[in-house]
Amino acid sequence: MTNPAAVGGPATRDLTRGLLSVVTTLLLIVSCLWILRPFAGGLVWATMIVVTTWPLLLRLQRGLGGRRWAAVTVMTLALVAVFVVPLLVAVGTFIANLDKMTAWVQATLAAGIPGPPSWAERVPLVGAKVASRWAELAATSPEELREGLAPYRASIVRWLASTVGTVGGTLIHLLLMVVLSTVLYTTGETAASGAVRLARRLGGESGEGAVRLAGQAVRAVALGVVGTAIIQAALAGLGLFVSGVPFAGALTAVIFVTCIAQLGPLPILAPCVAWMYWSGNPGWGTALLVWSLFVGTIDNVVRPLLIKRGADLSLLLIFAGVIGGLIAFGVVGLFVGPVLLAVTYTLGVAWVRSGEA
Repeated sequence: MTNPAAVGGPATRDLTRGLLSVVTTLLLIVSCLWILRPFAGGLVWATMIVVTTWPLLLRLQRGLGGRRWAAVTVMTLALVAVFVVPLLVAVGTFIANLDKMTAWVQATLAAGIPGPPSWAERVPLVGAKVASRWAELAATSPEELREGLAPYRASIVRWLASTVGTVGGTLIHLLLMVVLSTVLYTTGETAASGAVRLARRLGGESGEGAVRLAGQAVRAVALGVVGTAIIQAALAGLGLFVSGVPFAGALTAVIFVTCIAQLGPLPILAPCVAWMYWSGNPGWGTALLVWSLFVGTIDNVVRPLLIKRGADLSLLLIFAGVIGGLIAFGVVGLFVGPVLLAVTYTLGVAWVRSGEA
């Protein structure tokens, strides 16, 4: 016979209390994450940037006589100049030249498309097909061109509206990232101490080591991403200046942004190459094409080498983390992927070694 008094005994009450504590804790965590969800992207980017540039902030603070507020102000202005100003310059350049582009399109439609030049067929691989299609368009009257483009006007308008919304969302995201970075620059020691204490509480010395390794991995990846973007933007800008493409400075700023976003320089360089051919400069167009292919592919070599230089990690681990993280999480996965793989690998190795000992 079961003792009825034992059914609600201390063991049952302890189990119920423990279960309710776990459920309540999980509910609190999920609720907090849900509330902070709109700030998650900006917070992750701000954390990556602050962790990467923290040594620079400390050196700047020492150079400014130990005044943290002055160093934070300089770093904030630098973030605005690097991330926000290029986007504003690109948008401003586009708006300022919108009338010229519209007039050029209207003039082209009114005059008709000129026939293909003699060098078009000599372009490797696609020359004959491009010249044939070009000749078909050139034989089309201006009225037929307008009628042919009429069904696409609504799609073009929707695309422009979507692009404006994307640019606006990106600008808000960047401003939020700058604000959160300023907060973390101001209270960085407190946040770092809390993270280390939490990791030590969860995993002891291994947990603390994992946090420090994560910081090293973030700095290494940031060095690879930003360093590669600077190199690609500089080389692409050089090619644009030498080949005589207009608005080369603004285009270089846009290329830097697209390289940071891991889109690469080709989305900007490809239309420039097409414009060079269209404007009757096939020689410079071919030279810019070859240079664009070189600039657009060097990131596959430069980025892993820079990341390897910043952290003593396996090159295969870095490559898998960067590519896998980019596919799984988007641009922020460039940082999250290598960090997760590095921390997991380190903890796994430490666990195996402790078992062998």
